[in-house]
Amino acid sequence: MYISEMKRYRQFEPVVISELKTKEWTHPEHNHNHYELIFIVDGAGTHVINGNAVPYKNDSIFFIGPEEHHYFEIKEETHFIYLKFTDTYIYRSRNGAGTEIQQLEYLIKSRETHHAGFSLAAKDSPIVRSLFNVIALLKSDPFANQDLIWNQLVSIVTLLMRNMPELQTHNNRNSDLQAMFCYIHKNIYHPDLLRSEIMAPHFNLATDYLGAYFKRHVGLTLRMYIHQYRRALIQQRMTAGKMILKEIAEEFGLTDVSHLTKIMKKKI
Repeated sequence: MYISEMKRYRQFEPVVISELKTKEWTHPEHNHNHYELIFIVDGAGTHVINGNAVPYKNDSIFFIGPEEHHYFEIKEETHFIYLKFTDTYIYRSRNGAGTEIQQLEYLIKSRETHHAGFSLAAKDSPIVRSLFNVIALLKSDPFANQDLIWNQLVSIVTLLMRNMPELQTHNNRNSDLQAMFCYIHKNIYHPDLLRSEIMAPHFNLATDYLGAYFKRHVGLTLRMYIHQYRRALIQQRMTAGKMILKEIAEEFGLTDVSHLTKIMKKKI
């Protein structure tokens, strides 16, 4: 069930699957309170997200977050499959805060990918298509099929992750700011990898220069950005109420619960 309020669509169910084939897009430019993983089965046109126009065709994939606004311009009749889910769905299980959740959180933070969509290797496209076809078969009762849907989502996220350029192995890293964000988001659960002396060589920068470079381009220190991002993820787990504090501390590589408490109390 959806309620439209000032071009914001609200979803109350944890997970919803929609399938649509149309020649004309009837929704206004909008945002929503949930995440959308969108697969183009066939068709052609343009996806406009946050003002960026991105052409789409068969097998195109887009991931939209709650803070983003978008719409489609259809040129050829298009068959869409939507997987829509909320934070409640992501953090519904005590076992959810594992590698799967961490990969999904990384995908959520990958703004550049949100704008451009995903480019898959030829060998992965038919696999992703098959997974979305399974998702479409589960749309009649998403509540009863939550675990099956989750398994498909995890598989899709794994395939998308291995096709993201910043996560592939390169010999020549540089000081690209987006690459730094990607590094931080991927390694937020491993504090030792976020020390300046470890990060700087990864981007061919001097240790003393890394912090200055980041602050000049982002407007806050590297340490503060890491703190804010880690704190936001910890708050999501605490709000979900599925993990005890000791488990959360262990996931983020913190020494103990008191360390976690200090992070949450620290003013930012």
